[in-house]
Amino acid sequence: MFAVAILILAIALGLKLSPKDHQHDQKQSHIQTAGQIGLAGAVALFGVDYFSSFFYATGEMMHVLHPLGMQGYAWVPVVVVSIVNIIFGGLYIYSLGPFNEGGGSYTASMRYLAPVLSLVVAVTLLEDYVMTVVVSALSGADQFLSIMGKFDSAWYWHFSIGAVLAAATWFITIRGRGESARTVFLLLAVFVILTVIMAGGLIYAATTHSVKPAPIETEHTTSLAHALFALLGASMKGLVALTGLEAMSNGIQFVKNEDAGVVRWGKRRFPQYQRLWAFYSGKVGIGRFVQTSFLFYGGITTTFAAIFAIRFNVFDGTDGRTLIGNLAYIGYSVFPSGSILFGAYQILSVLLLAAASMTAFQDTQATAWRDVAIGEIPQFVCHRDKKGTFTRSVTATFAISVLIMFLVGGRTTHAIPFYGVGVFLPIMIMGLAIRKHILAAEKGRLRRVGAVLAGTAAVISGFVFLSQLFARWEEGGWIRLVTFTVLFGSAHLILMSNVGKRSPEQIKYIVRERARVQGAMASIVEWQSLKMQEYRYHLLVGLNRRLGKLGISFQPGPAPLAAGPYNPDHHLD
Repeated sequence: MFAVAILILAIALGLKLSPKDHQHDQKQSHIQTAGQIGLAGAVALFGVDYFSSFFYATGEMMHVLHPLGMQGYAWVPVVVVSIVNIIFGGLYIYSLGPFNEGGGSYTASMRYLAPVLSLVVAVTLLEDYVMTVVVSALSGADQFLSIMGKFDSAWYWHFSIGAVLAAATWFITIRGRGESARTVFLLLAVFVILTVIMAGGLIYAATTHSVKPAPIETEHTTSLAHALFALLGASMKGLVALTGLEAMSNGIQFVKNEDAGVVRWGKRRFPQYQRLWAFYSGKVGIGRFVQTSFLFYGGITTTFAAIFAIRFNVFDGTDGRTLIGNLAYIGYSVFPSGSILFGAYQILSVLLLAAASMTAFQDTQATAWRDVAIGEIPQFVCHRDKKGTFTRSVTATFAISVLIMFLVGGRTTHAIPFYGVGVFLPIMIMGLAIRKHILAAEKGRLRRVGAVLAGTAAVISGFVFLSQLFARWEEGGWIRLVTFTVLFGSAHLILMSNVGKRSPEQIKYIVRERARVQGAMASIVEWQSLKMQEYRYHLLVGLNRRLGKLGISFQPGPAPLAAGPYNPDHHLD
């Protein structure tokens, strides 16, 4: 009865706190607000990716260290993960100020750097969103099989369950943003409650020695170089959920432009902290709340899971369960009817990992219509239904994801090397753009210190990107270089073809009629699209010049309308 009562209470609290989708809030006169979400919905849809990383990040990290008998050095990658999360999280919290109309590093690079870098961002993010769906769904399949101690089942079970989970999240996503947010928030609320209970059980089991650690395996000796490389690899594998940073920055367009309830309360009760409330006001403030939760989450969860994994000597594969599955088994075993809580927690992990796909589906929507406007994707992909969902881009992402699940043989470990690598390029580009913004907009000490911090974040991100490739090289990480090169080259070919040609009238039609976006966001995307058409024209002129030396020539066409320099006064609601 204890376990059942806990589950009923957790579900009841989750339902009570979950966001409601009131139809009268959706102003049909301004269709851009269709499907807009508040703080609770934003935390759910744009935070679930990194919240659910709790179920696999530490497992992947320890998977590198444990075979070498180096699990005792897990504090090194934990420290790296914690510091990197704080640096990159702080960068994106700041970025929501100057880039508050969505687009993330895509918008930032177009405004302060160069159109070619916007193409880099577009290619890498779309690839990472697909891989987010793949890894999330397959991780959910791993947890599901872990319930029955069948973690090492045949590949087709992993693939089949992963495909079903991805299909379920696809179906929920196309039904509307409000329904998706409510579903995911309920799962997150139950997750927090049950995890706190599990933590209590683990602490009790560890302090009372009521649960004996698993048998200690023979430790392997290794060279210093191999050990250092293993620590680097473990650190890189703990950084698998940073896609959430770009997710919120891109998805700010789907957030209500109003103060969160806690901000309205704070303004009334504690007016002396006006600067704090101003920082977290409006849709930018909601986005910053989500990003703030990201700052310390990775460090806290990897520390928690690593400590108890070492204490009880359990890792992925121990007793046919995942690392978190083993911790849940131990933590709930100290409670009456603990097996019920264990089963419920494992099922919850399956649902949450599957729901992490929704972050990718939301961000695919946020970027795909921009890619259509600039000439990277055919126009028919840009279709927005009455609920504000870009259904065709979601469906395309789902179909490609299932295909990749099949190609990697349904194994999460085979997909992990390709996941979370590319996102460090957009983070690096964001750091460079923020540096230029600070140099142009700030003065004095803030200008000097801010520029140094943003530049440092860019350098660290570039280093992490290269480290990710080399740390996962033998597992197939080198394939990301191949896929990126192919996609980046294909993006240029599409842009230079007739498919990528956009007149000012076409751009306006795509943005305001097909995507049904108005105001400052529409104006900014139209400017970005004109800039990309300028880049397209320069590519064609350059190609014609080079072919002319070989006696081949073609007509690049008339020069497009000049976009001009970015002027914030021209892009106001």
